[in-house]
Amino acid sequence: MNPMDLLPGGPPTLLALTVAVFILAGVVKGVVGLGLPTISMAMLALIMAPAQAAALLIVPSLVTNLWQARPWPTLLPTLRRIGAMQAGVCVGTVAGARWLGAPSGHWASVCLGLALIAYAGWGLFGSPLGVPRRYEQALGAAVGAITGVITAATGVFVIPAVPFLQALNLGRDGLIQAMGISFTVSTVALAAGLWLNGGYSSSAAGASVLMLLPALIGMALGQWLRHRLSPRTFKLCFMISLALLGAYQVAQGFTA
Repeated sequence: MNPMDLLPGGPPTLLALTVAVFILAGVVKGVVGLGLPTISMAMLALIMAPAQAAALLIVPSLVTNLWQARPWPTLLPTLRRIGAMQAGVCVGTVAGARWLGAPSGHWASVCLGLALIAYAGWGLFGSPLGVPRRYEQALGAAVGAITGVITAATGVFVIPAVPFLQALNLGRDGLIQAMGISFTVSTVALAAGLWLNGGYSSSAAGASVLMLLPALIGMALGQWLRHRLSPRTFKLCFMISLALLGAYQVAQGFTA
């Protein structure tokens, strides 16, 4: 099977649209440090089944998140701090995949929309909360499990993982690295969940590899823009856009 057969309607139009989505998602990730799966799933879900969109984002998400997980000397200390959360992510994603099946249908659309609205609302109005050190592991495991179930249902793994990581007060560089680690684990767990449901074939992997270059181009562009634009202004526009798109996804799920 041609990898691009995953794109409904056939190339080249759908291929061009998909490439554009991954470039945009890469730009957002380059500027604010996250958003590639969120943007990709939200926009691709408008032109293809959520399970297909989730399969396409596996390789671009994995590679860009591994890159973000640097620097390597501080990797192990950070991983020890958030290890219980990552274990919860794995358990929640695989269990959610077995329970809910592959991301699809109206349920996935509603869940994705609610996740986007919640994320945008937190980004616009929320403030980081502190987590006592003695509760980090237990709370992290619970947050990871919830994140995993949401990942299995929607292909998006930012809620509630990112607010929890911010509450750990890791510092700017530590937070970026922790998100890279968490997103990497979530991507691998999502791939495992898709494989269990038969949604991650060799052709899906091939199509996902093709989307890596657009994502990297977008991420490089985003990093360039980060030094020339106000991240605060950009993030404000980004969060408002996510909220509107999330509302559209919820409405679509309930009215379809």
